[in-house]
Amino acid sequence: MERRTFIAGAAAVGAAAVVGGTALAAAAEPSETAATAGHVRGATAITKVFGDGQKLIAVAVEYDRDIDGSALSTSTFAVTGRTVTKVYANSVAALAERSRDGRFVVVELSPDDDSAALWVTQQGGGGTSTGSPSPSPSPSSSDSGGSGGAPGAGGPKVGDSTPGGTIVAATASVVQKDTVRTTHGARYAATGTTLTTSAVVNLVVDDFQQFTFDDPATGQTLKYNLFIPKDYDPRKRYPLVLFMHDASVVNVATEGPLVQGLGAVCWASAEDQAKHESFVLAPEYGSVVIDDDYAPSTLFDATANLVRAVTERYSIDEDRRYTTGQSMGAMMSLGLNIRYPDLFAAAFVVAGQWPAEQVAPLADKKLWIVVSQDDDKAYAGENAITGAIEDAGTQVATAVWDGQSAAAQFAADVRNLKAQKAPVNYASFLTGTTVSSGSGTSAHMGTWHIAYTIPGIRDWIMRQSR
Repeated sequence: MERRTFIAGAAAVGAAAVVGGTALAAAAEPSETAATAGHVRGATAITKVFGDGQKLIAVAVEYDRDIDGSALSTSTFAVTGRTVTKVYANSVAALAERSRDGRFVVVELSPDDDSAALWVTQQGGGGTSTGSPSPSPSPSSSDSGGSGGAPGAGGPKVGDSTPGGTIVAATASVVQKDTVRTTHGARYAATGTTLTTSAVVNLVVDDFQQFTFDDPATGQTLKYNLFIPKDYDPRKRYPLVLFMHDASVVNVATEGPLVQGLGAVCWASAEDQAKHESFVLAPEYGSVVIDDDYAPSTLFDATANLVRAVTERYSIDEDRRYTTGQSMGAMMSLGLNIRYPDLFAAAFVVAGQWPAEQVAPLADKKLWIVVSQDDDKAYAGENAITGAIEDAGTQVATAVWDGQSAAAQFAADVRNLKAQKAPVNYASFLTGTTVSSGSGTSAHMGTWHIAYTIPGIRDWIMRQSR
């Protein structure tokens, strides 16, 4: 039923070799510089996923001997088109809080650089926005921001397979600008040689595996990403989180749901796994599954069947399966809970909607809903949903949050909402606080740039049981 899918090609994030190699000009360099170049073994790009997508945030240069970290500074290296923020030695090609002597020199880069973004979404006007999507004329909750306005006004429709974004290959060019010293006192002189990264480390993303699922019930084939807990023990039972992406990610690449934002990878981070060991499942949809007509394609039911198949294959607790998604994925989370009320224990719904007259089954569900007040359609839609739930006698805890809050304030906001002890928690971001001036991001898409950065919500979800 399942088969492993291997991704190849320069644009596939996580490929072992992305582009190029070391460009050496030894004949034109002094002998000391040529000798320095000979001590360099290669360079690795390091990426990290943020709320608005994956970014290239460091380069690790490997030498033939351990490097003395105390002699390094931000002026020791330059990376083309990037701002160097920190330089230190390490024993592996990885980020570290402090320098430790080793063969790698890690050159950290500002994630705010224009060229940092590796997830690029299309603007409604036909241009591109690096790292952050543009606003749509009339945002739909199934709208990607890259596919125009609401259905019927140029927005995504069920079956549409035009990608709303692209993945840029992670590559960088680095030059050693100052002397590097080894721990044994050797001096590797500055060089004008440009070194191009030839490998990539994708933080958290590389911890997922890619598979395909052939669903005999619907005839559909789903590509998906699966995070398996590091110390998986089939004698234990684990929770599972299903993340479903928005319409901008359709038909991009299997890894698309992992790099477009934090919706999948946040649950698989070392911090979250230390608190809540769990499986994380992130399908990649080849086409739009649902639009504002609320008549989903068969990929909708195939998703439910995929959850069941993964549950059967691994030791997963059927009483601790959770669903989350943004925009189209939020709509699917709502719809799956309505059609399959016994499938999930709780849902984290980010910027979604569903017809209020159909949401009666949600009155028995545990939900955490987040939406922006200036996301006209999704905010109105969530108000209608929570109103219907309250009419059915279910308590709904509500709060208005500032989307620009620091982590400590969000932690307090979560505690205050949880204190109401309601099965449904509904937080709306204050108008104007999910986007920065001039960013080109819509409030709709800005919602999930923030929502998945709040660990307290995930903690609440993971404590729920069916």
